[in-house]
Amino acid sequence: MIVSPSLLAADFADLKGEMEWLNQSSADWLHLDVMDGVFVPNISFGFPVLKHVAKLCKKPLDVHLMIVRPEKFVQEVKDLGAYIMNVHYEACTHLHRVIGQIHEAGMKAGVTLNPATPVSVLQDIIEDVDLVLLMSVNPGFGGQKFIPHTTTKVKELRKLINETGSKALIEIDGGVNTQTGKLLKEAGADVLVAGNYIFKAPNPSEACAQLSAL
Repeated sequence: MIVSPSLLAADFADLKGEMEWLNQSSADWLHLDVMDGVFVPNISFGFPVLKHVAKLCKKPLDVHLMIVRPEKFVQEVKDLGAYIMNVHYEACTHLHRVIGQIHEAGMKAGVTLNPATPVSVLQDIIEDVDLVLLMSVNPGFGGQKFIPHTTTKVKELRKLINETGSKALIEIDGGVNTQTGKLLKEAGADVLVAGNYIFKAPNPSEACAQLSAL
């Protein structure tokens, strides 16, 4: 299982220390939730902070933009050295164009669906994306309870990917732990994003390893 710890739950008074253990852990990526207080009812961190994180982190950056008009920031995300730029279906009027812009910038392109958005909306874009992120909580805040219906959506998405021949990975964000992670893997998920479960654990590296081993 690919594991992408979410920086949103990190100790921002000791980002250097957080990156030190993360770099030595089994974590595969680092998940960065950028929130603007408009698309979601919260503000997280901006590019000045992310530039410092990018210098400290040796893991590929999984950048998730929970913002309006994410296409305006393709260059900024590229400049971070990001591996993936992930945008919300609900925030992109011209999603196909945005996916193209991300690819042209040399990054993997991901698209995110909110809990109430059906998988079927991806029918005409699934072959163009490298990853689909299903939100298993309502976006905007960490520490929320996992929405059980997400496992059904994962199965639906896996079916769509298999039928179309898409190579897209399935990523899940929200309320992830070893219990929900096991259910998500069985449903067909490839990548687990975890914030509190990892960063608030007595031993974050061990928590990463537990998810990796699922």
